[in-house]
Amino acid sequence: MNAIDIIGTLAAILTTASFVPQALHTFQTKDVRGISLGMYSAFTAGVSLWLVYGILLSAWPIIIANAITVSLALAILVMKLRYHEGD
Repeated sequence: MNAIDIIGTLAAILTTASFVPQALHTFQTKDVRGISLGMYSAFTAGVSLWLVYGILLSAWPIIIANAITVSLALAILVMKLRYHEGD
């Protein structure tokens, strides 16, 4: 693994790992009051595009990290739509 791959892998691990606590908290509490529908929609679209970009480049750190993150973001987005209670 060269230096570029190491940097990309570390970046992917850190950015994906930083998202996990929020996802776990949301899954456990189903509290979506503090989540912006617009922000999460834009975030999910952006991460989806990063995933496509990684696939086009065959860049595994980008693909794996964004596949995990888009899955979590979509789950939170679905919960926001399901549990929003008029906010």
